[in-house]
Amino acid sequence: MMIHKQETALFAAVLSLISVQVGAAFAKMLFPILGAETVALVRLGLSAVFLWIVFQPWKTFRQNSMEWKDLFCYGVILSLMNLLIYKAFSYMSVGIAISIEVLGPLAVAIFMSRNKSDFVWGGLSLIGLILFPLGKADNNFSYIGMLYALGAAICWGLYIIYGTKVAKGGSNTVAIGMMIATLCIVPFGISNVGQAFSTYGVVGLCIVVSLLSSCIPFLLDIFAMKRLSPKIFGVLLSASPIVSALAGWLILGENLNLYQMTGVSIIMASCAGFFYCSYQKTVIAQTCLD
Repeated sequence: MMIHKQETALFAAVLSLISVQVGAAFAKMLFPILGAETVALVRLGLSAVFLWIVFQPWKTFRQNSMEWKDLFCYGVILSLMNLLIYKAFSYMSVGIAISIEVLGPLAVAIFMSRNKSDFVWGGLSLIGLILFPLGKADNNFSYIGMLYALGAAICWGLYIIYGTKVAKGGSNTVAIGMMIATLCIVPFGISNVGQAFSTYGVVGLCIVVSLLSSCIPFLLDIFAMKRLSPKIFGVLLSASPIVSALAGWLILGENLNLYQMTGVSIIMASCAGFFYCSYQKTVIAQTCLD
């Protein structure tokens, strides 16, 4: 029975990963109509409404345990992370942008580690980053896009730090943080929001993006995190670049050259290697203590 539950949780985690990256590719399809800023607003707004309906966070407003300062920071960082990565998509392929963005969580994990040897993985990931501009990269890479993606990476790293604090309050506080993020991004995306209701097709695609990018992954992750070890999530995070590259290729027709595919693979290997080695060190340390 326990093995069956773990297999179900693993399937949920993998499905969450695929959902996020497919949602990112569909989101880029809306850019010519709405612009990156408005797509980010629509995604966060619809997700916030969904989470508020499901979890009814207004019931926790008067609880003294809620850390509003951390919650506000969480919301601001969440809005910036979504805005910056969507702006990056405007200048480069989804696969390259996501590959750069995952460097944020990797950097946080490395700096929080007490092992100097872990910095080797960080250095390896930088090699992958250097490869992206090489070859015929005019149509799927730009340095402006890379700056946006690096900004999103920084925000993702901060998101993990503040997200850990906010998560202690449960799903209700995360829903409140999502609404704060929506309000923060309103000034950037409100100008074209009327276009989101221009046709049934656009409305439907906006709903699909919100479901795939936020709502479905959020619920799947809640289920999976209760049953899977951090090592599994670390390995799945390392798979984000290749899954996003495949989604960009299948949905958007984005092709990466050999240098870029090598860069994506190196960053993926860096993430997987770091999280696996960190997990092994933790297991050894616990064994010694026992």
